[in-house]
Amino acid sequence: MTSPKMPDPHDEVMQRRAIIVSDLKAMVPGEGVVDATNEMRAFETDGLTAYRQLPLVVVLPQTVEQVSKVLKYCNANNIRVVPRGSGTSLSGGALPLEDAVLLVLSRFNRVLDIDYDNRVAVVQPGVTNLGISNAVASRGFYYAPDPSSQIACSIGGNVAENAGGVHCLKYGLTTNNVLGLQMVLITGEVIRLGGKHLDSEGYDILGLMTGSEGLLAVVTEVTVRILQKPETARAMLVGFPSSEEAGQCVADIIGAGIIPGGIEMMDKLAIQAAEDFVHAGYPLDVEALLIVELDGPEAEVGFLIDQVVEIAERNGASMSRVSGSEEERQTFWAGRKAAFPAVGRISPDYYCMDGTIPRKALPQVLAGMRRMSEKYGLAVANVFHAGDGNLHPLILYDANIPGELEKAEDFGNDILRLCVEVGGVLTGEHGVGVEKRDLMPAMFNKEDLDQQIRIKCAFDTQHLLNPGKVFPQLHRCAEMGRMHISKGQVPFPDIPRF
Repeated sequence: MTSPKMPDPHDEVMQRRAIIVSDLKAMVPGEGVVDATNEMRAFETDGLTAYRQLPLVVVLPQTVEQVSKVLKYCNANNIRVVPRGSGTSLSGGALPLEDAVLLVLSRFNRVLDIDYDNRVAVVQPGVTNLGISNAVASRGFYYAPDPSSQIACSIGGNVAENAGGVHCLKYGLTTNNVLGLQMVLITGEVIRLGGKHLDSEGYDILGLMTGSEGLLAVVTEVTVRILQKPETARAMLVGFPSSEEAGQCVADIIGAGIIPGGIEMMDKLAIQAAEDFVHAGYPLDVEALLIVELDGPEAEVGFLIDQVVEIAERNGASMSRVSGSEEERQTFWAGRKAAFPAVGRISPDYYCMDGTIPRKALPQVLAGMRRMSEKYGLAVANVFHAGDGNLHPLILYDANIPGELEKAEDFGNDILRLCVEVGGVLTGEHGVGVEKRDLMPAMFNKEDLDQQIRIKCAFDTQHLLNPGKVFPQLHRCAEMGRMHISKGQVPFPDIPRF
């Protein structure tokens, strides 16, 4: 007698996938669903390229109605969803999961309204950061937050990660420049927060959404503040014999009550890489370089430049140079904006970190990173927003050498622990994602994390939106029973490493 054939679990999974793909194609017709393996390769990773994972299926909606239908369907069928913008995330926030729909908002790419009287622009989440400034440039306006990836990163992703940039010291992060959102909940409900007005009544859910990393809702429209370009803007290059002296100079500038448009810092390795790449005129005989920009009325800018030069000289500056034209100012910034790809030319791979510290701790943290570099045998190039203490160490390694990626990750983790020890935080603008989720207990105790998870539960009771990100441990929303995660592994297929 022949035993009955047991069902093949793989066949059942494939059948379920086929049904999901078919249903999604009915909701988002045309080229809105990508399910072929080769075509999905373009979406298997994001800016954190140490990790890769093919999604279950890729969906590219074009309308709010389509987003609503997809989310409502996934909620009803217990299907996980990973929202994605341009894929420039540096913390793994947009990495796919093999059992999750990857919801890509890149086709939401229109500027919907520009209201110069109220100084706002209403845009879809797929519009690039720089695209907003370009759209209003003819009238002398711009959008202030300017991450280095602004030519490619989307405003929806900026909202998800609360992105910053080189001019955020004076003009604020994304959260300080977003006035309104339209968003779709996992249930398919479409709601609005804020608008063109400066203040909103009730709880600040708008602030809660900015930096929520796609865990609470999917943003489908953003209203941002636009600013008039300042009358005068001049940038300075200031070189120092050591990073500690440059770091102290930053603290002294802010301590003197001067708030520049931006203060950026680069160490010798980053200076050399950027200069070889862009030829911005950076001095190659200094250990650290500050780029300080002052903006406002011409008389004020001239006065503040003299003040900064005096403070820099007191801190041992070996050179200073002030831009003599708008073209030269832009050239100074071009080197800084291209620092990441410039470092990519001198190392097979680099691991970009993101942590924020009190400004007074800059010398201490820089010295600590030098000791760690010797401990791990890996070079590090420092490029960061010195004015607000947002560090971006670039750890150089070679993924082809066994164990080097793991060393780079351990090095990065030690840097972030040091940031927390000196009174800082794990992230300034890149988010937690998968990169820093296991470090969350270094900053938050159990009660802190439980409260954050309760907020997640209020929006997404089944943990369907961007699961496996941010939280090192999850709780079931109904009974708050703990689902353990061991060494970053969650109870569903996780993001594998190379």
